Amino acid sequence: MCIDANLVEASFAVDVFKGIPFADVPGTWEKPKPHPGWSGILKATKYRDRCLQVNLLQTKTRGSEDCLYLNVFVPQGRKLATHLPVMVYLFGGAFMLGASNDAAILGDSLYDGKEMADRGGVIVVSVNYRVGTLGFLSFGDARLPGNYGLWDQHAAIAWVRRNIEAFGGHPDNITLFGQSAGAASVNFQMLSPYNKGLFRRAISQCGVALSPWALQTNPMSLTRKIARRVGCLRSDEDEMLTCLKYETRSAHLRKIDVLLILGKGVVMDLMEHAPVVDGDFIPDEPSRLFHHAAHFDFMAGVNSMDGHMFAGVDVPSINKRNGNTTVEDVRGLLAGLTKEKGSAAVASAYQAYSSHWGSFPEQDVVKKTVADIETDFLFLVPTQIALQLHANHSSGARTFSYLFNMKTRIPGFPRWVEAEHAEDLQYLFGKPYSTPLVYFPRHRELSQYMIAYWTNFAKTGDPSKGDSKVPVPWPSFTTQHRPYLAINHQISKSSVSYNLRSDLVSYWTQTYSSLPSNKREEEEGN
Repeated sequence: MCIDANLVEASFAVDVFKGIPFADVPGTWEKPKPHPGWSGILKATKYRDRCLQVNLLQTKTRGSEDCLYLNVFVPQGRKLATHLPVMVYLFGGAFMLGASNDAAILGDSLYDGKEMADRGGVIVVSVNYRVGTLGFLSFGDARLPGNYGLWDQHAAIAWVRRNIEAFGGHPDNITLFGQSAGAASVNFQMLSPYNKGLFRRAISQCGVALSPWALQTNPMSLTRKIARRVGCLRSDEDEMLTCLKYETRSAHLRKIDVLLILGKGVVMDLMEHAPVVDGDFIPDEPSRLFHHAAHFDFMAGVNSMDGHMFAGVDVPSINKRNGNTTVEDVRGLLAGLTKEKGSAAVASAYQAYSSHWGSFPEQDVVKKTVADIETDFLFLVPTQIALQLHANHSSGARTFSYLFNMKTRIPGFPRWVEAEHAEDLQYLFGKPYSTPLVYFPRHRELSQYMIAYWTNFAKTGDPSKGDSKVPVPWPSFTTQHRPYLAINHQISKSSVSYNLRSDLVSYWTQTYSSLPSNKREEEEGN
């Protein structure tokens, strides 16, 4: 069983191996199984299908159940690569969508690893995993434990650990990195006891296991909702499971996975597919598992406007030139995000976010506050908590924090919008180099900086140290000192600051957390 380098795509000084199976075709709601292998030479020249899922508009399905494949990008110099650091990428997509070769940019996948491999001197691996109902449906017990997508990721990581040396990689120097749901997945892989010894470092970009959208807390509720949609709701749960398996095999996945986009609530309420605490792969609440991550070097951060995309759905007026965003809009958003707490939470949070407004705030100030609220709640605060937990439990491993705040390139947004969710990826994967006509020199500078910091971290555990030159040293985050690097095209000594949005991190972690829940408030009122 082998893969011939002559049968792979050669570009730059990079060999590209596409569509290598790391597991067999998975059974419905079963853990991945070892691949039986192949005879002869595998032609690794084409990306394979994504895992079966709905499309972005949720009008039809695409992909296949035969989807557990990965792609390898190997930089080659004048001599054959050996003992190179390895970076394994996990894609995002709300645990509902996505693929290892997703979102083509002028012919190339957004996650094409050639530029990063070539410029950073690392092997890049991108992997598929199951998403949506097939990846994360759960009963919350052993009959349907869930987390199948996480098991797929684990199988891919284990495959890389076993086989990457044959590609010139160092099996003891593997770094996981991912964005959004992929970033949360990276964090879950760190926290799972099953990954001990399989990788060395981790990077979470715009998401952690503590993010409110990253964990199902009542999986049976979602399962019953899905069963009702496809006519499988039964009082006997075993019969319901049998029916769901039949419906899935009968290509009714579209009916199962279409979100209730006309339902009430905030966007976060619609992101229901996610991992669960199964007592196995995730043995406990994520915040209580950071002792498992003590030996991994960890780098994590967010984009300065990560929540803007979601805020624009929840409060559409923020993106309308003549739209008026009112106090009631802000309070309504806070009510949707804090509904697990009592009514006091809305007033408390509103005070925390409006204290700088003054008597007659400008509309841009109010609108930006709406985006900041969702950024903090969904991304920034959970990431800061995760960084602190990692630093608290570290046994010699290092911790690094960043804020990506490059001005958005998306046309039509208000002037106050900085880095939108996922805008970091184009720079990390070198798009300003591979498609230079749609970028400016400042974008290539930023791309160079990001590739250097990320690949240095993969090589040494310190983004400032390695083969690639960086503009300024990036100090580590500790239990007592909390520096972060502001990442844009003008990185200088002043880009290092401390205590990122600490007043609002303190609000959510202390003041808000101490407020009574709705349940307690109702009990006291009876």
